[in-house]
Amino acid sequence: MPDFGICKSKFIAPVLALFVGAAAPAGAAQLGIDAEKKEVTVGAFTPVTGPVPFYSILTHAAESYFRHVNETGGIKGWKINYVTYDDGYDPARSVAVTRQLVEDKGVFALAASVGTATNVAAIPYSREVGLPLIGPIGGASAFFVEPNVFPLLPDYGWSAAANAEYALKDLGLKKIALLWENDELGKSAKRGFDAYMAEVGVQPAESVSFDVKTTSFSPHMRRVANSGAEAVILFGSNANLAAALKAADQQGLKVEWFAPFFTADPSTYKLAGDLLDGTYFSSWLLPVSSSEPEIVAYREAVGKYYPNDPVGVFGLNGWSNAALFGKAFEALLDSGEPLTRENLMASLETLQDAAIGGARGVTFNKGDHRGTRQEGIIRAGDGKFELVREFRPYPPVVFDAAMQ
Repeated sequence: MPDFGICKSKFIAPVLALFVGAAAPAGAAQLGIDAEKKEVTVGAFTPVTGPVPFYSILTHAAESYFRHVNETGGIKGWKINYVTYDDGYDPARSVAVTRQLVEDKGVFALAASVGTATNVAAIPYSREVGLPLIGPIGGASAFFVEPNVFPLLPDYGWSAAANAEYALKDLGLKKIALLWENDELGKSAKRGFDAYMAEVGVQPAESVSFDVKTTSFSPHMRRVANSGAEAVILFGSNANLAAALKAADQQGLKVEWFAPFFTADPSTYKLAGDLLDGTYFSSWLLPVSSSEPEIVAYREAVGKYYPNDPVGVFGLNGWSNAALFGKAFEALLDSGEPLTRENLMASLETLQDAAIGGARGVTFNKGDHRGTRQEGIIRAGDGKFELVREFRPYPPVVFDAAMQ
């Protein structure tokens, strides 16, 4: 990945490895910090090769954020040197890449590294050397309690519960079915959905699992129809959602549809067409069409630096996770404390109800790193995505369970 012409960090000398993960003593250089040049080096692993090379959109957006910051004056005059390496979406390689970024490039932190399993795999080594993992792009409950990990992405169970809450309380629906992908993504959604429905005393109309490779949802739709469901919450890919919408249309099934944030994307319209109109999405991100300055900056920067990449929620995800590092480093500079990894993490734990890229209400507390604490509801219509319910805290029964 390009470094955008920014000078590389020179803090590679072996003796400096003694200070990795600890505040450096007076007079010693901190890895990743070049005070003379006012430059901070951060890194990430990303799957350029392997099974999901399209995830490069996430990293392109993160790179666009850092380049945009650098070209508009930096963070209080500081420039960011962003170094990324391919890990092939292989957790073992992710650990090796993390070690390489620390020992060869002297990174101050990881920022917007891609993948759930890959970031989880990097935790033990990063914890050992005191390396902050800022904005890991993945969803795992382990992220919320690790002292050096600061995630934006919510647990999918929170999002499923937010969907159910909106269907019941805002739309007044009474019979809700869940379609869930039979892996950790869907199982997390099911845990949150089941817990919320039990809390409010409503029996799910139906609960049907499916394989991620499912292309025909005809039998699933028959079960939904037989249940008398008024709404369906689907947690799976945008391809799964499109296939389910088509099966429902073929069977003449009329229900309200709900889905997770990452499917509120133009790519889903390409798959589903106008069948997507009317679908609701619980989302920790503002719609990509928003006029908020951070979203406008995302659209313009990606259009400038990666004109062939789609502008959508996928990219906004990458941009926002990179922006978390920007906010953290700004807070560290404002604190007046020495520029160490330890102080960077302490500064993150001062963020309260912050706007970070497309996210709102981001808060970190010591021992509680559930950064995203609320979601809005987005609705698809006429090829666009509009916010129809402002951001609201997650239902407590599922949000608090993450810390138990």
